[in-house]
Amino acid sequence: MVDTLQATILALVQGLTEFLPISSSAHLILVPKVLGWPDQGLAFDVAVHLGTLIAVFWFFRGEVIAIISAWLRSLAGREHEKTDARLAWAILVATLPVVFTGFFLEDFVESQLRSPLVIAGATAAFGVLLWLADLRRKNIADEHAVTLPTALLIGLAQVLALVPGTSRSGITITAGLFLGLSRQAACRFSFLLAMPAIGGAAVLEFYDLLNSSEAVAWDVLAVGLLIAAVSAYLCIKLFLQAVEKIGMLPFMLYRLVLAAILFLLFI
Repeated sequence: MVDTLQATILALVQGLTEFLPISSSAHLILVPKVLGWPDQGLAFDVAVHLGTLIAVFWFFRGEVIAIISAWLRSLAGREHEKTDARLAWAILVATLPVVFTGFFLEDFVESQLRSPLVIAGATAAFGVLLWLADLRRKNIADEHAVTLPTALLIGLAQVLALVPGTSRSGITITAGLFLGLSRQAACRFSFLLAMPAIGGAAVLEFYDLLNSSEAVAWDVLAVGLLIAAVSAYLCIKLFLQAVEKIGMLPFMLYRLVLAAILFLLFI
C-alpha cells in the first residue's frame, strides 16, 4: 500500500488521465516506476476508480437522471423515440462489446499485453489515429444524435482499450470523430460511456479485493478517492471548454513524447 503522499500523486494522475485521451495505464506504470514506488494495491485502485466515477456522474448528473428516466419509460413502451431514451439505448449498445470481450480476454490481456513495449506502441499509434480522426471530423454537434449503429461501432472501438496504452477515452473519441461527430459530441458521448465502463471496473476490482488478504488503510483510500474525484471533475470541465479551440494535435504530440519516454526507460 502506498503512503499518503504517493496516494495523492497517483490519484491526481488517475483523475487527470482517465478522461484526457492520453492513456491512464501508461501514466500509472510510468510514475511509480520512475519514482521507485510499490504497487498501489487493489483497494487503492477501487478507491480512485470510484472517485472518477463520482466525478463524471456529478458533472453530467442532470443529463444522467434524464437519460435513466427516459430509458425506464421506454421499457414501459413510452417515449422510446425521445432523444434521451435513444441516448440511453446508444450507451447500453456501446457498452455491450467491451463487457463480452473483457469477460473472455481479461486473463490474456493481464498476462500478455501489459508489457512496456505494447503500452508504448499503443500510446504512439493510437495517438496518431486520434489526430487523423480529428482532421476528418464533421459537425454532428450533439451526443443525442448518436444512432444505434454509430454507438455499436464506438463500442467495438472501445474494446481496443483493453490493450494497455490505448486510452479508453482516446479510442472512443477517435471512433466518434471518424463517424462524423464533432469534438464536443464525441467527447461528451465518450464521457457518458465511461460510467458503465468505470463502474464495471470498480466492481470487478472490489470483487478481487474481497478475495484478497490485503490490508486496507482507510485514510489513504479516502485521500485517493477525494483527489481522484476533484481532479477528474475539473479535468472534464476544462477539457470540454477547451477542446474546440485546441483540437487533438496537442494530445497526439504528448502521447508521442510519452511513448518515447517509455521506450527509453523500459525497452
